[in-house]
Amino acid sequence: MCPADLFSDDASPAGPPGTAPLAERLRPRSLVEVVGQTHLLGAGRPLRLAFESGKLHSMILWGPPGVGKTTLARLTAQAFAADFIALSAVLAGVKDIREAVERARMNQSRGRATIVFVDEVHRFNKAQQDAFLPHVESGLFTFIGATTENPSFEVVGALLSRTQVYVLKPLSQGELAGLLQRARSELPDLHLDEGVDRLLAACADGDARKLLNLLEQIATAAQAAGVWQVDAGFVESVLAQSLRRFDKGGDAFYDQISALHKSVRGSSPDAALYWLVRMFDGGADPRYLGRRLVRMASEDIGLADPRALRLALDAVETYERLGSPEGELALAEACLYLACAPKSNAVYAAYNAARAFVRDHPSSDVPLHLRNAPTHLMQELGHGRAYRYAHDEPEAYAAGERYFPDDLAAQSFYVPTTRGLESRIAERLDHLRQLDRQAGKPD
Repeated sequence: MCPADLFSDDASPAGPPGTAPLAERLRPRSLVEVVGQTHLLGAGRPLRLAFESGKLHSMILWGPPGVGKTTLARLTAQAFAADFIALSAVLAGVKDIREAVERARMNQSRGRATIVFVDEVHRFNKAQQDAFLPHVESGLFTFIGATTENPSFEVVGALLSRTQVYVLKPLSQGELAGLLQRARSELPDLHLDEGVDRLLAACADGDARKLLNLLEQIATAAQAAGVWQVDAGFVESVLAQSLRRFDKGGDAFYDQISALHKSVRGSSPDAALYWLVRMFDGGADPRYLGRRLVRMASEDIGLADPRALRLALDAVETYERLGSPEGELALAEACLYLACAPKSNAVYAAYNAARAFVRDHPSSDVPLHLRNAPTHLMQELGHGRAYRYAHDEPEAYAAGERYFPDDLAAQSFYVPTTRGLESRIAERLDHLRQLDRQAGKPD
């Protein structure tokens, strides 16, 4: 088959009839049947040009579940009449890789191309990934990996440098709606009330396979209940709680955490609340989100509004007492407060600067006048001698006193901003520095 034939309008039927799952029956048999990924498959787009060039090349398909990674790999093999060897990184071992290599050698001797497809390639360890390198370099087979994780972190550099990475996107609501229309032609006796299609698309959350599985689940339940006009209530009763979940160790999870943190830092309460609720809806542990809110209060607000930290801690404690869903409201309250609060990273910056300074300098002795003197011997050694008790000084401040080690120049780590309470802190520190200068202390 010529690669361009995959773009023909004479697409083959959607798949074998019978008892195959709906998702399998609707699996695209040509590129014109692929839903979504127009940024890769549209006219003049990278992956389409790769097909039309007639030249196979190794690639990594990176994207969330249910967006067509396996389908595109199979269509590639179909386009180039190549033997398609599929491996799952979850199940395959060294023996499976060796067998794939031997099969590729047999194909090569017969003049046939081979594609080795590794699903969830990020699950292979470094040694397993390295095992493909010599064969990719020699041209024994074309390697196609599929991953839901960022290949920059999960695929070894040597293999990554020999592949083209294509980023696949979740399906849009419109694309899911079009797929739903095609799927309903396979279920002619199923009738959906207005709005049910939007509910199913929302539950699918960009995942075509999940959408088709949900629809099939609804159809099976409707048939068992003798219901042929399906409304939103029936869907919700069948699906119970079909959350738009994410892998809690994966990119989607950390991307949303990043969006939440940056929305709070950017003082956008509505966006912050949106991302918080998105993560609740996706099944994130509210206690983890609470801990992140406490971190935001320290890192991005600090002394501009010290109440923020206490309110975040109170929200976490409230959630511990109430649990879900009641306790989530307290976390939402804290999230909104943090987003609206004045921002300062002065404490965060000061802490990091102090850590770096301590790391890079040798330890200095505590000055004698700052040492404790609980015994007579310590007093004789001069511990605590000439220490000025601040409360006995004017304004409760020992103007000109030194608190750094004797062999260390005074450092300035904390630089308050002019926002929120820190503006008053800055004024107070400026006044104390003026008293130091009047007492003869150098700047």
